[in-house]
Amino acid sequence: RISSAGSEPTAPHRQAIKALSELGLDISGHTSSDSISVEGTVDAVITLCAEEVCPAWLEPAWRLHWGLPDPAHSGDIPDQEVTAFRAVRDELIRRLTVLFLGTCE
Repeated sequence: RISSAGSEPTAPHRQAIKALSELGLDISGHTSSDSISVEGTVDAVITLCAEEVCPAWLEPAWRLHWGLPDPAHSGDIPDQEVTAFRAVRDELIRRLTVLFLGTCE
């Protein structure tokens, strides 16, 4: 099971919805949880931005920190925003492919 959690959970950003819809993924109805509200055992944690905010109780979990830029702070110009979200999307796909399949295409 994979969950999305954050220090300040919100609904998906409109440009994230657009960038993932280009791959046939609809995240418009998804939500993230507050990282403190995560229930059950956590085996692994991948942090993207605010590593320092990750709760201490996640400490026994296997951890990776991918310090990727926050595309939501790329500016208010729609073309720049969606380009930033696509770049992060593509980098996440690349890293997850290496992590889970051990290969980079």
